[in-house]
Amino acid sequence: MKDQATFGRILASLHEVALDSARWPDFSAVVDESLGVYGGSLLFGDGQTNEDARIGFQWTCTRGQRRPDLERLYFGTYYRLDERVPRLRHAPDGQLFHNTELFTARELKTSPVHDAFTKTNCANAVNVRLDGPRGSRIVWSVHDPADGDGWSAARLDSIRRLLPHIRQTVRVQVALGRAGALGMTLASLLEATGLGVIQLDPRARIVAANDRARSLLRSGDVLFDARGCLFARTPTDNTELQDLLGRALPPFGSPGAGGSMIARRPAGLPPLVLHVIPVGGGTAEPGAWPVAALVLVPNAVQATDVDVAAVVETLRFTRAESQVAVLLAQGMSVREVAATTGRRVSTVRSHVKHMFTKHGLARQADLVLLVRSLAGIASTCSATDDILES
Repeated sequence: MKDQATFGRILASLHEVALDSARWPDFSAVVDESLGVYGGSLLFGDGQTNEDARIGFQWTCTRGQRRPDLERLYFGTYYRLDERVPRLRHAPDGQLFHNTELFTARELKTSPVHDAFTKTNCANAVNVRLDGPRGSRIVWSVHDPADGDGWSAARLDSIRRLLPHIRQTVRVQVALGRAGALGMTLASLLEATGLGVIQLDPRARIVAANDRARSLLRSGDVLFDARGCLFARTPTDNTELQDLLGRALPPFGSPGAGGSMIARRPAGLPPLVLHVIPVGGGTAEPGAWPVAALVLVPNAVQATDVDVAAVVETLRFTRAESQVAVLLAQGMSVREVAATTGRRVSTVRSHVKHMFTKHGLARQADLVLLVRSLAGIASTCSATDDILES
């Protein structure tokens, strides 16, 4: 990354993409300029084989221009031949791979896919897979460097620095898509009914809220409004919320960063997911503060299918703990979880105790409610063509 200002421009672009998937080319333009590369491709999909693979959305851009010609060529001719695809599908989350690590030495000489890449400035690409919702994945390919410096450590570090922000962008797109709100303007979001929307100014003061959010604020059991500012009811949740708001609305022109958290509710009610998203500012009446951040609260849904990867990232459980938590949330007993996973009952109980400690829980029912709340961010969306159908 050339400097902090450039990183800020990239983050601002991702925040716009989170609200409107048509803005991905704008993100590509600023990344290509910053990294000094010819372009990039991003894919969001699921499936464990080429036969059952589904593509939720994908794009290829060169210097900010969408390239439907290259997309048609790749997916029409080369996708099912691409030797990298099954290897990336099972690659570790967040690890960068150069094309030479995904093609064998023989394939580099004989593969028609690699041969096509040499003609389209992506034979020297770097690729990364990120865990996505409900077993899905995000694959980002950064195309060839445009200079002779190759993949320097600084270039690779810049890519790694962007990975959590790309994952967060897709997560928010899914949440908005579920609510039928993807691509709405800031004003139109206030009319959305599928989620709570709270608009904040640069000082984190509430500018506006939709009906769903106002209802949450009036009830006050999770969020409340004090002197025009947003707070969470429990001290632990409020500390996390204020930290998220501080990162989304930093002082002195530093780039804001989005994030998500779980907010607890009274006993018997599932916790809520909160997404905090910086925005680039919006139109406002003269003398009014512009909208600088959004807090989105997706409606609670039934968690018939919760994603292990989302549990790992959001609740900070280990992968083994997360697998146990998801099975418990699906209604299994501890003994059934042990039989299903091939673990001893004592091992499963140990995982449960560790999860209790991490979140200050006392009952298995509380753990189940906490995990089920993640369905709001871990389900794919049927409300938009840009996201996989559930």
